[in-house]
Amino acid sequence: MESPAVGADWEAEAENWVRWARTPGFDAYWYYSPSFFDEIVPPPGRQTLEIGCGEGRVARDLKKRGHQVVAVDSSPTLLRYAKEADPDSRYELADAAALPFADGSFDLVVAYNSLMDIADMPGSIKDSARVLDSGGRFCISVTHPINDAGSFVSDEPDAAFVIRDSYFGRRPFEGHFERDGIQMTFHGWMYALEDYARALEGAGFVIERLREPAASDEASIHRFAYRRWGRVPMFLQLRAMKRQLAVSASVPTNFL
Repeated sequence: MESPAVGADWEAEAENWVRWARTPGFDAYWYYSPSFFDEIVPPPGRQTLEIGCGEGRVARDLKKRGHQVVAVDSSPTLLRYAKEADPDSRYELADAAALPFADGSFDLVVAYNSLMDIADMPGSIKDSARVLDSGGRFCISVTHPINDAGSFVSDEPDAAFVIRDSYFGRRPFEGHFERDGIQMTFHGWMYALEDYARALEGAGFVIERLREPAASDEASIHRFAYRRWGRVPMFLQLRAMKRQLAVSASVPTNFL
């Protein structure tokens, strides 16, 4: 499982998160996940692993698109909700940096808005590489690093976006949000784009696709404040490929 503090934070917020995630149209997932599934996630292969599945909405959406999904999370309560909503799929309590699967078990790993909640982000990426086949894909969505580093001064569409401290450096994040009677406290970590890139490089990945989706017209109509996010990216979405192992050519015997 994650470090005790991180796991405890999400377990403590589990009931709030279920209400938050399962209220139709309530959060950004409803408006940003389609671009992730359409542009980042490849067609279904042999088996897909989702890291940080929460109450299971990403796993269920992957399943609807034909993926055979195994999903892991650090919160027992969230896993219970995920299993109740999708009893035919496999959900496991696990540490994202020490996955309980054999090398090369999957041809696709998905981490949708979970890596920024993991204290050992590089370790999680490294272990994702381990459980992937050579040539397998790792599909990631995270809060955009620029979003983590700054904020808008108001909800107006032309509001200034200000970075008051530093963009660089790993540091903890905590934010409490309440809207329409639903509240949630998020705990996580802020990383620069280079931190993610270095972790991927170090684990043997090559980034092959990167997107910074702007807020859609639908999102802007649904919630006035989303209009600001047509100018500044809310999320970073990318796909990386695990480098294929080089095959040594056979040496002709007459050269030995």
